[in-house]
Amino acid sequence: MKRRAGAREKKEAKKQKLLEELGESWLPYLTPRDAEFHQLWKTAYSKLLLRKADKIPQELHHIVQEAFLTLQKHDCFFQDLVRIKGKDFLTPVSRILIGNPGCTYKYLNTRLFAVPWPMEDYEIKYCHPELFTACKALIKLNDFLTIEAVQALQEQNLSGTNETEGTAVTDREQDFSNFIMGSLLEDQSSLYTPMNDCTSLKYRTSYNLTLLNYMDPLQMPYLKQEPYFRMGNMAVSWHHDENLVERSTVAVYSYSCEGSESDKVNEQHVEGRDPADWHVGLKVAWDIKTPGLAIPLHPGDCYFMLDDLNMTHQHCVLAGFQPRFSSTHRVAECSTGTLEYIFGQCEVALQNLQVDSDSAALSLKSLEVQVVKEVEEIHNEVELSGLGSFGFRANAIGIAVIGGLNQWLNWKNSGKRWSFMTSLVLGEVGKGERTMEQRNEIISCFLPLLTERQELRKEWTSRSDRNSNYANSINGIWTSTYCSILHFNYSGQSVVFITNDGEFPGLRSQDQSPFV
Repeated sequence: MKRRAGAREKKEAKKQKLLEELGESWLPYLTPRDAEFHQLWKTAYSKLLLRKADKIPQELHHIVQEAFLTLQKHDCFFQDLVRIKGKDFLTPVSRILIGNPGCTYKYLNTRLFAVPWPMEDYEIKYCHPELFTACKALIKLNDFLTIEAVQALQEQNLSGTNETEGTAVTDREQDFSNFIMGSLLEDQSSLYTPMNDCTSLKYRTSYNLTLLNYMDPLQMPYLKQEPYFRMGNMAVSWHHDENLVERSTVAVYSYSCEGSESDKVNEQHVEGRDPADWHVGLKVAWDIKTPGLAIPLHPGDCYFMLDDLNMTHQHCVLAGFQPRFSSTHRVAECSTGTLEYIFGQCEVALQNLQVDSDSAALSLKSLEVQVVKEVEEIHNEVELSGLGSFGFRANAIGIAVIGGLNQWLNWKNSGKRWSFMTSLVLGEVGKGERTMEQRNEIISCFLPLLTERQELRKEWTSRSDRNSNYANSINGIWTSTYCSILHFNYSGQSVVFITNDGEFPGLRSQDQSPFV
């Protein structure tokens, strides 16, 4: 947590320094109407590739755009509650994550869980046949963008490896009916490639998920203004995409609904970009010397951020007048974020819990300090970084996939058992059967983790105020634990341990917040 907070502080300091250097002035930016536009793109933004809609198979356009409308019809898009500078905000853009079964994606302190798209060897039951068709269309788009990304990297000599066998696409106008027969699903196994192979061309283009976005600008009461170049309304502020495999390519398919001619602005009387059109904005990160770019996005256009562009540059999305969908395909770094990993951690922690064969009473196998510490660290990691986020986003999974909430229910049950294990540790320490030195050793490793858990729970409790279903679910776990701790404390007002130096102050519950 401290590491993330430090990174945010450094980023904010850079932003403030940039704004101070700017003063009352604005940075220049170019659009296609400017004579220097293409030269600047070539010299400062060469790793941004735009693929016009007419270069993409018409059949693919049709099924993908139908998929967007289907997901919208079934209410699959949700605004995310993200945390910025310690404050919670609902995103102006509504989103849904779709991808490999069990994959997750984390941004701005919010973890999203993927609705699975159809894959071999996985039995996935969708709540409606139309949702199956929509997810199937998106994995076809994913396969197409993978091929395009591989070729783009090869053309720019950005592969970073000599291993290009079997990845080249020689026919630019490939027949789509042939393309969809040759799925690239086998490449998805490279998700688990060791990090020292992350320079592999295939690994950096094997998209394991897509974050879908939707926004209708006219339905938004307020949109933030772009602060550096005066580019106008922003749907998404300047940022680097987070939690991606290093130097992996990001591919974006954009579809803005057709507007009327009256929506168009007379370009002869407009300075800068046409506000009626959606654009992607780009700038060199924390640079005030290089002009920015505003690239218009027409329905069906795709763009690719190749190699390290996402690390060296920042991008934003500038709103037009019409509603817009986008599908942003990524190689998410989720080595510790998949459901498989999370449930594996649950099993590791629960191995320290045993059941008496006669009385069915639960007890701990070990009170060794290292064992207790490991179990409680897993408790914090899984419950707060995983369980809290899943509870908040469970509706998206439940709407799309039959049985999707079973994961949530299993997780809740595990959470209750972890909490009981915490109570057992406190109970054993309170019995007085151990020496003072042994008790202090357990307490010293145990208390910081409880403190961290209390702060994290307070954070999630405050965030859950905007979602009553989430609040009821998560508090059901925390309240049961709180009662156990009240029993241990008798008075219920504080946790106080006695050490050789006198009182060892613990966690206080004056506001009646659950804390273990």
